Amino acid sequence: MQGKSRPVATAAEAIQRMDTFVALGIVGQQEVAQALGLNVTDLTCLGHVLGAGEDPLSAGDLAERANLTTGAVTGVLNRLEKAGYAERRPDPADRRRVRVVAVPEAAARLVSLYQPFYERLGALFAGYTPEETAVIADWFTHAAEAARQHLESLRSGRL
Repeated sequence: MQGKSRPVATAAEAIQRMDTFVALGIVGQQEVAQALGLNVTDLTCLGHVLGAGEDPLSAGDLAERANLTTGAVTGVLNRLEKAGYAERRPDPADRRRVRVVAVPEAAARLVSLYQPFYERLGALFAGYTPEETAVIADWFTHAAEAARQHLESLRSGRL
């Protein structure tokens, strides 16, 4: 597949377009969370739980992925369990730890809400070459790290 000609854009223009995408993503997350009866933080954590697949996360792993304290994750897990979306299970390797798994029906509900969007994104990626897709994936990886570093700066009061 040969890449299509793309309009020239400066870094500032790309950042502006990213800001538009992120703003729409925030609103979309709020809508999905509301449809599920959750808040956005709980939805984010549920997404991490589902993303772990067959290798369930510990509460500490979830805290790290969601950039939350372990105390905050305890509250999230309490709410997700109460709402029927996730459950804690003893870690088979260390009974003092717990692993978090999604309730299958909850996972299906979440997938049903996101699947149409993911299909649209899949169709969008079909217009890019594998090399272009690799660049996009690489950019998101590095942008996520930049966002983590900025979040740490905000939380530490260095800004």
